[in-house]
Amino acid sequence: MQATRQRILDTLEQRGSASPKELAQAFGMSPANLRRHLSILQTRGLVQSMGMRPAEGRGRPEQAYALTHTAQGDNLAGLSKALLEGLDTGDRPRNQDARLKHLARRLLGPASPMVGQITQRLVATVQRLTPLGYRPHWEARPQGPQMVLGHCPYTAIIADHPELCRMDAHLLEVLLGLPVEQVAKLQPGPQGTPQCVFVLQLGQSR
Repeated sequence: MQATRQRILDTLEQRGSASPKELAQAFGMSPANLRRHLSILQTRGLVQSMGMRPAEGRGRPEQAYALTHTAQGDNLAGLSKALLEGLDTGDRPRNQDARLKHLARRLLGPASPMVGQITQRLVATVQRLTPLGYRPHWEARPQGPQMVLGHCPYTAIIADHPELCRMDAHLLEVLLGLPVEQVAKLQPGPQGTPQCVFVLQLGQSR
């Protein structure tokens, strides 16, 4: 995701809500430019208007914005639905890893095989995972591209179900068509927020 928009999401998560003026001042940009970024985030279903709120002092009331339910990363309902549907199938996988692969595919829903160069697949993967609450972006590194998940949608249950990290790996492998290796789990990123990092295993086929 574009860096400024990711900063907007991070700031709204920390503050709860903010006006375009407050965000523009915090980022050192014009309110018009900031509103353009907010409009894109609204279109993607990540930010919502909370209505007008009184301004501090004598100023006019200001529009306030906050993260949507999707952007807050609560995808437990989606996970539960996918899990229950998976358990109802007659061809239930026999081992945990197979079940997690099965679950990953159900969580993604109908998915066409990714085509094109690796950069195109990385961009498409970011677009596919964003509505699921992962806040993903990819980075180029000397050892190869890596996918960074800026938010764990399953924070509330990950301690009891660490195997969900492997499910995330399967999600990436399905979308990218390549094996991945997790090299960081909920480690502080540049902004101090925890993130998970997966390195693509180029030269290998899934």
